[in-house]
Amino acid sequence: MLPGLLLIRALYGGRWTLTEELALGLVLGYAIEVLTYIAARAAGMPLLVIAWPIVTYAVFAAVPRLRRHWKGGPRPTAPIWWSWSLALVTAYLVVWSAARFFKLHALTWPALGSVSLDMPFHLALIGELKHHMPPTVPMVAGEPLFYHWFVYAHFASASWITGVEPLVLLFRLVMLPMMVAFTVLIGMIGRRVVGSWAAALLAMAGALFLEGPNLYSGMEVGVFTWRPTQTWQSPTQAFGALLFAPVVLLLVDILDRRRSTPGRWLLLGVFLVAVMGAKATYLPLVAAGLVAIGVIEVVRRRRIPRHALASLAITAACFGYAQFVLFGQARLGMSADPLAMMRSVWGELTGLGEEAEPPLASALAVTLLYLMSWVIGWCGIGGLLSRPRLLMRPAVVLMLGIGAAGIGATLFFGHPQHAERYFSVASYPYLGIVAVYGLSVILRRARVPVRATACVAGAAIVVTCLTRTVFGVRVPLSPGQDEFLLYRPYIVLTVLALLATGVLFSVSRRRLVVAGALTISMIAAAGLPAAFALRVLPAGIPAPAGGGTVTAPVAEAQMIPRNALTAGRWLRAHSDPDDLVATNTHCRWGFENPCDSREFWGAALTERRVLVEGWAFTPTNHQQWRRGLTTEYLPFWDHERIQLNDAAFQSPSTASIQRLRARYGVRWLFVDERRMSPHHGIGDAATLRFRSGDYAVYQVPGGTT
Repeated sequence: MLPGLLLIRALYGGRWTLTEELALGLVLGYAIEVLTYIAARAAGMPLLVIAWPIVTYAVFAAVPRLRRHWKGGPRPTAPIWWSWSLALVTAYLVVWSAARFFKLHALTWPALGSVSLDMPFHLALIGELKHHMPPTVPMVAGEPLFYHWFVYAHFASASWITGVEPLVLLFRLVMLPMMVAFTVLIGMIGRRVVGSWAAALLAMAGALFLEGPNLYSGMEVGVFTWRPTQTWQSPTQAFGALLFAPVVLLLVDILDRRRSTPGRWLLLGVFLVAVMGAKATYLPLVAAGLVAIGVIEVVRRRRIPRHALASLAITAACFGYAQFVLFGQARLGMSADPLAMMRSVWGELTGLGEEAEPPLASALAVTLLYLMSWVIGWCGIGGLLSRPRLLMRPAVVLMLGIGAAGIGATLFFGHPQHAERYFSVASYPYLGIVAVYGLSVILRRARVPVRATACVAGAAIVVTCLTRTVFGVRVPLSPGQDEFLLYRPYIVLTVLALLATGVLFSVSRRRLVVAGALTISMIAAAGLPAAFALRVLPAGIPAPAGGGTVTAPVAEAQMIPRNALTAGRWLRAHSDPDDLVATNTHCRWGFENPCDSREFWGAALTERRVLVEGWAFTPTNHQQWRRGLTTEYLPFWDHERIQLNDAAFQSPSTASIQRLRARYGVRWLFVDERRMSPHHGIGDAATLRFRSGDYAVYQVPGGTT
């Protein structure tokens, strides 16, 4: 944060509060740290990453013209209510993290053995980036890592510098400062665009608390709610969102406020390069916004917007490098499949399963509900229609372009794990800012009292909650239930909104702006109960057996015994990072037939590359996927490798084990003896080095000691 702060003061300038400067400095620090670590790790000297803050301090201490940045210039004073609001938001993020993540993701057994499936995958990639550059998929040796891996470089760098265990960084520490910094940056953009502290607070609240209204009882349905932009279970999304926020802030300054300096262009380039490897999903979205600005400028003013064109060129270069070099043109399952998510959600709602093919009318109906949910969340954008020229502001056009591209991509693409949702996740904080802008414009123009606005919003929240309670539609539907039940609560809510709007317009016939302001406030408030239900209340889903409910993160938990941690940590301590490990665990325990290949604990705990462990999320596995199949149940594609690997455990002999060493360079065997015959005899062909309960570590003869 500190070296980033110095560079922000020297390159960006502007008048920011100290909190805002620190947030910007932290994000720039992340970007430079990752890029520095990549070079240092490639050179075989990972601790060389600490050179960049040391050099920064030395330069800013030695150069007289730069020394003033240690103190900084005059800053605006934030209102006291703003400071307390920011403190409360930070407290909320801590409490929410404790209740929704820490509680379900312990650092010790037995709870550590039942965390959500993605966490060992993240942990394995941290171990890979800690020891290797360029990285590969550690669960399948030699498989290229065409994934957004920059955040794992930050984890690896933090672990090298501090000595903190990657597990502790992932489960407890790293995400909190990212969440707080992102919240501050969204507030900064809101204040920059709208021009008020109150609008900045609303923008922050929208990014954290606003959702589309879900009027169903039972499980939450993904089409009506979306992943939080900042979430512990998706470090790539959180890191990408954080790095993208300064890109939007810089573009607002450069394009909208006409404040262009070489330092700001340099920062824009650095952040776009960082976003390129952190979450390249953002690059086509910002490109769409820049294209929209260019088109409008050409049509309105008959001139080419040089700054927008230059920004687009940098973005296109980063996107091209990401696609053709960093990610090797791998699609990772993403394909053109219009309304794929809507068809899947229809299967969830009706209880027929994701693979069921809905009628076209049903798919379109779910799509309409999806779009209605977004309209309710961001209907404040309609307030800008009272001042149409504001819709032409480059900042507004940029964010509307990002939002339109995000929604369009979500509807157009399909993915076996529904990763197309990340396009809409990426865009909704910026649509929220424009919605706040429109709401602010129309409320100020109509001069609606705060009390009236609060009463209208409160009434909308009550009606939304009552609609969900009164109708009580539970999903999935029971067999034989009419599909029309799914749409009835939304039809009623829509009718009530139209009736209320009509009443307001008839009462305020001569003050249409007042009626419009109250209507927009009412509809926008309907999204707040959904956020409360999703973020605060436990999302109950049916347990597989025995009745009751379990919380969402545990629903797809992966149970492994405590002994795996002990054996894995021993192997990490007594092997070389370049040693290759073979294991007999490929499938989640209890999901062997068919094999659910989302098994990543071996690579995660040992921080070593494994010949074949779990292959569900690999590029090659995604290439095999076709519509109607399930990626985690696809067979391993290299039949010879899997046969040789399994032969060493199913029929262990000197020949079968030495074949692994001669063919692939395997030096260690990480064995789950629960999956072995009682008298397997593997110790006759390999040296037992460690055993903990049902887990054993064998060294292949000829390996290192």
